[in-house]
Amino acid sequence: MAKPRGDVVKYALVDAFADAAFKGNPAAVCVLEKERSEEWMQTVAREFNISATCFLIRVDENVARFNLRWFTPVAQLKICGHATLAASHFCFTTGLASGDVIEFSTLSGILTAKRVQGINKSDSGKHENGLSQPLLVIELDFPTIPLTDYNSFETFSISKALGGAPVIDVKRTTTDDDLFVVLASAEAVKNVQPQTEDIRQCSGRGIIISGQALPESGFDFFSRFFCPKLGIIEDPVCGSAHCALAPYWSKRLNKENFVAFAASPRSGTVKLHLDEENNRVKLQGTAVTVMEGSVLA
Repeated sequence: MAKPRGDVVKYALVDAFADAAFKGNPAAVCVLEKERSEEWMQTVAREFNISATCFLIRVDENVARFNLRWFTPVAQLKICGHATLAASHFCFTTGLASGDVIEFSTLSGILTAKRVQGINKSDSGKHENGLSQPLLVIELDFPTIPLTDYNSFETFSISKALGGAPVIDVKRTTTDDDLFVVLASAEAVKNVQPQTEDIRQCSGRGIIISGQALPESGFDFFSRFFCPKLGIIEDPVCGSAHCALAPYWSKRLNKENFVAFAASPRSGTVKLHLDEENNRVKLQGTAVTVMEGSVLA
């Protein structure tokens, strides 16, 4: 019989900003018993090969306080919304966090997650994959991401990278140097056919696109995020992008509460509150655990 391995790392695959399995944005949540090297974490993220893999290690046995790191298949991230939601869901549903608030120490400072409420999708509580688990509404407290004006000389190449979609406005995020592109409508956002190689040639890290939704849709705006330079052709639901989206649409729509739709093929919903005075965005969403296992290496 094989000897048990001493360095097994438990993980869960969690679909974030989703109310059913195989929707929203998947993240691998790895729970560490000891510190691991960045090289090892990057290798594991490359093995999972999804938009984000995160690593949790408890720093205080008496309270729900963890160090949290995020990696794409090719690089470490400064901030990641959907993987933080996935990590929070894992902590709340497995008992790693017994209270209603979790603190994460990250490269972007202290971020908090709060258990808002639990809901059932249906009377039976069954999800599309047959699992019976409660849906917890979790609220993340993130910093806003400022936008700056962008020289429009590249507008034609940006439109080409988006399959010829007409571009209404272009800005740039000041933190991660993403292009922030506004299209004519939510439908235009949904219909974009991204040209991956052309997106790679655009300046900046990636491209956030957004457009105002029709009132009858039940949403305020649609968005998508493309970032092939970080190994993510399309991020299914980019939580951190909404830290730039909320301030932008607040000015355009003169409101501070939003329901946003991520119009990727997997799709997802993000509820937002902008605290302009304190430069914070509250992001609410649900998540579903779809897989559990162990990293043996």
